[in-house]
Formats: sequence, C-alpha cells, structure tokens
Amino acid sequence: MTTSRITGEPVLKWDDGFFCRDLPSKPQTGIGKVLVTGATGYVGGRLVPELLARGYHVRVMVRAASPEYKERWADAEIVVADALRPEELATALDGVHTAYYLIHSLLLGQKIFESTDFCAAANFRRAAEEGDVKRIIYLGALGDVQAVLSPHLRSRKKVARELSRGSVPTTILRAAIIIGSGSASYEIVEHLVKNILVFPTPRWAQTRCQPIGIRDVVKYLVGALEEPATSGRSFDIGGADVLTYEEILRVFTDVLGLKRLFVRSPISNVRFLAYLASLITPVPAPVTLSLFEGRADEVICLDNEIRRILPFKPLTYREAVVRAVAREREDRVHTRWSDSYPPAHELDLRLADLPKLPRYRSSHSLLTEKSAASLFRSLCSIGGKEGWFQSNWMWRVRGAFDRVFFGVGTSRGRRSLSELRVGDVIDFWRVEARARDRRLLLRAEMKMPGAAWLQFSIRPEEGVNRLSVEAFYEPRGVFGHAYWYAFLPFHHFIFRDLIEQIARRS
Repeated sequence: MTTSRITGEPVLKWDDGFFCRDLPSKPQTGIGKVLVTGATGYVGGRLVPELLARGYHVRVMVRAASPEYKERWADAEIVVADALRPEELATALDGVHTAYYLIHSLLLGQKIFESTDFCAAANFRRAAEEGDVKRIIYLGALGDVQAVLSPHLRSRKKVARELSRGSVPTTILRAAIIIGSGSASYEIVEHLVKNILVFPTPRWAQTRCQPIGIRDVVKYLVGALEEPATSGRSFDIGGADVLTYEEILRVFTDVLGLKRLFVRSPISNVRFLAYLASLITPVPAPVTLSLFEGRADEVICLDNEIRRILPFKPLTYREAVVRAVAREREDRVHTRWSDSYPPAHELDLRLADLPKLPRYRSSHSLLTEKSAASLFRSLCSIGGKEGWFQSNWMWRVRGAFDRVFFGVGTSRGRRSLSELRVGDVIDFWRVEARARDRRLLLRAEMKMPGAAWLQFSIRPEEGVNRLSVEAFYEPRGVFGHAYWYAFLPFHHFIFRDLIEQIARRS
C-alpha cells in the first residue's frame, strides 16, 4: 500500500487485487506519459486504475471538465479535448509516449456513427504524428477482414486502417463481445435470461462467437504497452471458448440456476428482435441494434499470436460470467456501459451554467430530526432495484413510455446500489452534482420537449434539518409548456411522498 503523490491518501497497488497482478509482462514506467482516451467509458474506466497502479504517468482525455474526475483518478493528469476538434488534440498529446485510442461513436446511432468514427480517428492520427507520439494502441472488433461486415464491425475496421496508415506504430487489438459486470453485452444476456421463460432462437443464433472477459481485455491492453513485440501489429484477442449465441444464453442460464426452454424461431428480423430486446433489458434500442447487427458475422480469433507474446490463460466464458455475477451481488461494479450513454451527455448544459434559473420550478420540503448524514444516505439509494419508495407505478409508466420511443427508460437502473458519483445514472436521470450530506442534483435524460433537473437538498434549520426536493424545467416550444402543465398535478403526490419516504427510511 502506498500513498497518492497528490492527495496523500492510500492508493492500492497492482498486487492488491487488480486484473494485471499476474500479467507476465513488466511495467515500463520510464517511458513517459501515457494518454488514455475514452476513459469515461466502460473499458477505459477499468484501464486507467490498472495503469496508475503499475506506476505509469497517466493523462486522461475527457470532453468536459468535472471535479469528479480528479476525485476518481487522483494520481492522473486530466486534459479536456475532443477528437472531433483537431486544435484541442495538440495539447492532449503533448509529451505523450503512448496513446490508447478507445474512442468510438457507436452510441450515436447508425446514421452518423461511421462518419464520426472515421473523422475522429483521422484527426487523432494526424495530431499523434505532429506530436511525435511513439505508439498508439487501439481496441477494435473481431471479424473476418475479407467479409462483408455489419456497420459496427465495418466502422471498427475503417478506424483501425486509418490509425495504422500514419507514421506512428499502431497496435490493433480485436475483440468480440466483452463480458463483465456493467458491460452492455453482459446486461443484455443477463436480462434476456432472467425475463424470458421460452427462448425463440432465430437462425443466426447458431453463429459462432468468442467472448472475452473484461479483465482479459484490460490485461491485453496493458501487456501491449509493456511488450515491444506488439508495436505496429494487429492481434485477435478472445476468451478460452468459442460458442454460438444460443450456447452463450444456455451457459448463462446454467450459471444462474434457471430452467429455460429454447425453441427454433421463424422470425429472424434483426431490427424487430433488437427492439424487443431493448424493451426487456436496460440497454436502449440504438445500442442493442448495433450489437445485434453483427450476429451474422462469425467473430472468432483467426490467430493466437498474442498468447505467445503474453502467455497468460484467458478466462472461459463461464468463468467470466461467474465473476461478473459475483461483482454485481457484492455491489462492486466500477464502470458500466451507461457511463457513456447517451452520447455526449457530459457536454449537456448544466443547471449552474444557465444564465438564469429555468422558467418552471416546483418545490416541496419537510422538517425532520434525522441527521444530515442519514438523510443523504437514504436519498442516495433511490432508483434502480430499490425504486422510488412511493408512487413507483408512475415512474415505471413514464419509463415504459420513454423506452417505446427509443429513450433510456427507468430500466437502465444504477451502477451501484449503495454508491453514487457524479456521472452515474439513476434510471432516466444522471447525477450532475453531489455534495455529501448537503445536495444531490439529477439531470433528466428521458425524451421530453425541454430540459429538466431534480435537486435534493438538506439544510440545518433551528436544531433540525429541512429536506427539500425541487424540480426545474426549461420548456422547448409550445409542446414544452404543455408538457409541464400536464405533469404538474402529479408533482405534489410524487415529490411529497418521495421526501417523506426518504426521511422515514433514513
């Protein structure tokens, strides 16, 4: 155990339970700065702590500043830059030896993600050349490079080609679906298995896939940095098993101890099935569709050269699922797919940045003798599996309406049952600001004709505490005004009940 050079707080090192504790390669801490892009996403969020724990000087590139990042990565350097703005990349790449490129625009939807991905990669390649970066490491997608691929896999292939055509040696790691607590693929399979008793399996459920555990992905990413033999080369990375999609579902049901019936389905339409899956799982339709579209592409490792360079034993699919389930049950999910969905959410307008308060406000409060700490713990448990204490049916109806129209809905849940940090989601809200024992501000991400926030506050008042909830709403167009007045009659019942239950359960 060592201490942070910035905060003086204890910091876990890589032999205290991190993924890379048994990695056969050795840290190359003298190489200089290592840049991680996409660090606020699922994979990047797992990679940064591993690099820090191994002693690297890590610079994290984010698109918008937030105090949460310094709290989350106390020993990392934070730089604000957007890959779609070339002028900002020069600062981000200044003095960088190796850059991890973990950016993708899949969550933007089919219409624009391919062109956006390519543009970002081209900008990054040029900036890396001008900044004299020594290496780029990119996590792409498995798939036969000679085949006609789905839009998702085709985009990853184009990005790999664009990054590689520059003068900076680029290491390409190609992976199939990633299994781990909080990954989109894991949560889709998990909720399908839990919610469907009879599985109608389409023809493409017999397509083969080679899933890989998140810990093995991170180990390959770190190992690629530490083994010079990987520089400028492409590698397939996968888990120990090659399975059909039906077998993936069957193994998951077995791990959970469930009994499910699998029958052949005459329906194979990907869009229809992806939409149905989005209504059953926490993962929204644009994401499920992009993942489902690759169902016809066999995604397995065509060579295993990486295992010779980094000779560790990857997890089996069953082992990866067991570890993910255990993490969920222990409430130890460190990153989640929802951290980066909806796309560009971190660029959304903050309540504090508005020139004046939103047009509409509705507030409710009560006095209580409960301590500020217990009240704050209670209000931080709202949403997700716990629900909203009272009037849950109203929240669920609003969430179901949102999902039908391709919104995020309430089934998105939470990353952790007991912990909240800035940027976390709570159903169709996201934590915008948090001050322990004093304030929690949520920003709405459901589909609506306007922008909305929900603020909880705790203030001392003559020996007791005042617990308040305040809704803010800025309408957009005539429908925005109508929306506010349509829901206004429900505010008294919903918000009054909510704060009473928060106080009662604290």
